[in-house]
Amino acid sequence: MKTILLAACLTLLAAQAQAISRYDPTRLSCGKVQSTIARQGAVILRYQSNRVPGLPLYDRYVQSQQFCTMGEVRTRAYVPSADTKSCPVVQLQAAGQ
Repeated sequence: MKTILLAACLTLLAAQAQAISRYDPTRLSCGKVQSTIARQGAVILRYQSNRVPGLPLYDRYVQSQQFCTMGEVRTRAYVPSADTKSCPVVQLQAAGQ
């Protein structure tokens, strides 16, 4: 019984980890990027680097501190969007960086 309960818990954790939505902010307006983060709480934004062609950049962006885990802090970041080169968002970062 303990094994089944442990397996069920691990399955739920894995499902939650994969539930985060992924977006390309360059296909959305800055307002839409910000409202999507606010609505979903946490998203992954993935886009191409302007400095290194072909290099994909991605990170996890959050609406509030409640989406951070122990050892993470929120920091201001900027991502490109369809209507601006610097859309302000909040990103997670390991504490002390």
